[in-house]
Amino acid sequence: MPGVPVALPGDTRPTAPDPTPGATAADAADAAPTPPEPGSGGAPVTAPALARPVVGGVPTPTGTPTTVAVVHAPTPLQTANIDLCVVPVTHDSRQAWASVSVSEATAGATPEVLAQPTVIPTWPGQVFADATRSYPEQMLTYEAQRKAKRTTKGQSKKRRRQNQTARQAVALRSDELRVARRRQRLARHAEDATWHKQRGAHRDAVMKRRQQARPERRAVCAAWRQTTATWIETREVRQQQVEQRTTDDATWRQNRQELRSQLATLAALPLVTVWLAILIVVDNGTRRCLQLPLFVTGVHVTAEEIVAQLQAHWPKELQFVISDNGAQFIADAFAQFAKTMGFLHVRISPHRPQTNGIAERFVRTLKDWLAWHSWQSSEELTALLAEFIVYYNDRPHQGAELAGLSPNEFAQQLRCLRC
Repeated sequence: MPGVPVALPGDTRPTAPDPTPGATAADAADAAPTPPEPGSGGAPVTAPALARPVVGGVPTPTGTPTTVAVVHAPTPLQTANIDLCVVPVTHDSRQAWASVSVSEATAGATPEVLAQPTVIPTWPGQVFADATRSYPEQMLTYEAQRKAKRTTKGQSKKRRRQNQTARQAVALRSDELRVARRRQRLARHAEDATWHKQRGAHRDAVMKRRQQARPERRAVCAAWRQTTATWIETREVRQQQVEQRTTDDATWRQNRQELRSQLATLAALPLVTVWLAILIVVDNGTRRCLQLPLFVTGVHVTAEEIVAQLQAHWPKELQFVISDNGAQFIADAFAQFAKTMGFLHVRISPHRPQTNGIAERFVRTLKDWLAWHSWQSSEELTALLAEFIVYYNDRPHQGAELAGLSPNEFAQQLRCLRC
């Protein structure tokens, strides 16, 4: 409807009452109830009409912003919300649960650190609560602590940058070594082909000479001596090539071992995989959980891995897919997957996670459920995820449209209405 903004499916922003067909923005504002005044007995008060209609989310002169109605897919398997979350590789239900976002895990957060008891935070400004110190002492102590904190932060960032630069340099040298080795092998194949051709020609010449009569041999004796000398030189060159190959192979193995040692040293910092990644796929219209594929690569999961898992059980009816702007979802591989399967990939606006609110809320429900379970391997977690799908799709849902029905019951109800 012109002039009425509509949210993306799954947007959980606050909403205004649906306006009456044909009503203006001022009429809708007149009908919108406001919180009761203190002491008024709890009766809602009707707000006065706005002097100017609110359009497009722009605040009015009085500061009142627009509200947008939440819209969900009207039919099952028309729109899906997807998201990534991470959980620890192992978990004991008796331990404290550490809920970590993908960005925090990528930055180096570990379950062991986050599961420790909460440490009381400290900051330089606490010095002003010490009444035993004079004001000048407090100021000097505050400035010293602030500088020390900034220095520590700067050193930490510098170490991370140095580590990243060192890893990039090692990766570049590894690529260069791999390319040089490939070119070397191609050159060796050409040398081997030339050698086999020369050796075959020499053998044919020897067999031909053996079949010649003695007078014929004497007639070409000088030419044969020249052919024999040329063959001896060719064989010596071949021997030199074989010796050089042995030296080159030893050098290549040494360089490769050095690069592997450097990568192992750099990767031993905070890059050990301690997380498992779970891809959330939820039907926007019915809230049914469609898939929960698990990735042992954790925060290093790639778009190619995600596409491979989705292709196995992808509903062909899907027309729209809503996701955030994660690296895996903006990659070319996922764009090609959307083109192949024929759906429109809708990416939410930056800093607006509520637009993908269905998936975000599902992640919280999943983590709350997993907090009460234990697993020691990815196989055990996979079994738990299969159990959770059954549990989630059959339990009553709090969504307004579902009215207490489970996602499976609501999906069945929508199918019956369409029949």
